[in-house]
Amino acid sequence: MKKHHSAAAAALALTLTLSLPAAAQERVTLKSAASSSSYYVMIVQIGEALKAASDGKIQPTVEESQGSVQNVKEAGKRPGNFVFTSPPNLLADARSGKKPFEGESGYDRIRTLFVMPPITVHFVVRADSGITDIAQLEGKDFIGGGKGTFCEGRTRAILKALDLEGKVNTVDVELASADNAVRNRKVVGYATCSSHPTPGVTELATHTPLRILSFTPQQLETVLSLDPASGPVTIAGDTYKGMDGDVQTVGVPVGGFTTTAMDDETAYQITKIFWSKRDEMAGKNPWWKAIAPDQVNLLGTAVHPGALRYYKEAGVTIGEALQ
Repeated sequence: MKKHHSAAAAALALTLTLSLPAAAQERVTLKSAASSSSYYVMIVQIGEALKAASDGKIQPTVEESQGSVQNVKEAGKRPGNFVFTSPPNLLADARSGKKPFEGESGYDRIRTLFVMPPITVHFVVRADSGITDIAQLEGKDFIGGGKGTFCEGRTRAILKALDLEGKVNTVDVELASADNAVRNRKVVGYATCSSHPTPGVTELATHTPLRILSFTPQQLETVLSLDPASGPVTIAGDTYKGMDGDVQTVGVPVGGFTTTAMDDETAYQITKIFWSKRDEMAGKNPWWKAIAPDQVNLLGTAVHPGALRYYKEAGVTIGEALQ
């Protein structure tokens, strides 16, 4: 009788255990850039940090992307917890219905979570091309950033500002094809927009002598006038193999964004974990040393209420227009 009672109790306990719900998990999709870019490495780091710091309660999935334009377009309609990166000016263009976002909607639902390391614009050419100045790209075959990406648009704007519009033979291909095109002498070079050091440029430089073109002081002033949020950036001379001295170029701010489809608690936890792990991530990749919480004010998009809760707790002042 006693044995029967014990067996019944065990069965009841097992039934109760099986009927209890598992710990709630939040699935989060993270999307940034192509796998050859520094931003893909960053988004993988963020995903790892979220999973570890939440003890698996946040389940991240990292997706490769063609770039910020694709990210923003998806954010306009994608459901669920979607975290993506983009320069802030693209979001402004999307909300205003400017090219390439004409006739589309849903962009008012985008909200800020945190700031990312800035983009560094690279104009990369073969060292044996003889090109030492951006103006010398005239008449040459050059990949102007990945097809349909923010970098392609920024490269086009830079060439126009420097009176090179229509004078450079810009080749319209995916950025993933750029390395082989340069290596096989199909083009003299390409533009890429990613935090430095950029993995793709680092890899190419190991077997193909390269030159990263510097902007002259006058060119730099002209290019910086395109975007008030841009700033000058110096790529140190030892960043890539074979570099001959520092390179003067431009940087563009980048943010980590989500949408109103994300609930406040999830946004709070993601933002809190991101900033709490910033120094740890910087120990592996120095890009993260370039950012600070108050830079969120530079992104120009309203902060998600959950993220805003974190910033208030952390004593970070967020401008009234972004609350």
